[in-house]
Amino acid sequence: MQSCFVKCIMSTIIHSNADILNMETRYRAAFINTLSGFKSANLIATIDEQGQTNCAVFNSVVHIGAHPPLLGFICRPDSVDRHTLENILQTSYYTINHVNKSIYQQAHKTSARYDKETSEFEAVGLTEQWIEDFSAPFVKQSRIQLGMELREHHILTINNTELIIGEIVYINVKDDVVNEDGYVAIEHANSLAISSLDTYHETALLSHLSYAKPDQAVKEITLRKK
Repeated sequence: MQSCFVKCIMSTIIHSNADILNMETRYRAAFINTLSGFKSANLIATIDEQGQTNCAVFNSVVHIGAHPPLLGFICRPDSVDRHTLENILQTSYYTINHVNKSIYQQAHKTSARYDKETSEFEAVGLTEQWIEDFSAPFVKQSRIQLGMELREHHILTINNTELIIGEIVYINVKDDVVNEDGYVAIEHANSLAISSLDTYHETALLSHLSYAKPDQAVKEITLRKK
């Protein structure tokens, strides 16, 4: 009789919310934060009413709508000082700046808990960039920069996190990143993705597909530069 060898691949299977809540705190944070997959890596820069600048890395920026152009992001519960949130609620203006390969270590270091009087720009070696008639700083080293104006602020009762929704009112994207049809090739800007809270990934284009319609086959679209 011929012997059979079966390779068994182990899986992590969790059957209840209680099992998740009973995980060790740091293990649970890493585990759950990774499950949602790759997220965008952005530096959100602000200034308070006294002129103190702030810069912090976020992985929760999401598209809300294109008309008007809206982006949202989540702030953790306001149980300790949240300088980014405080500054936005004070001034209504902030910037969103893509993290790229040249600055990811500096960007990550902004997550350290600096005091209110310390600007992360100076502390980690990033450069403030200012434009006329916009009150918040941009990150000069970023190749995709968005100027934002606060539109809505919501406290989510389920866990006391805070949702900020802003409208894009200024855009600075390098010409070699924008295709002739308006598609922004973010990989050409060396923009990175984040998994969990502390792991950074490069991106590569797999495919750009046509608009899906029930009666038409999906087609590959060749990207052409302007």
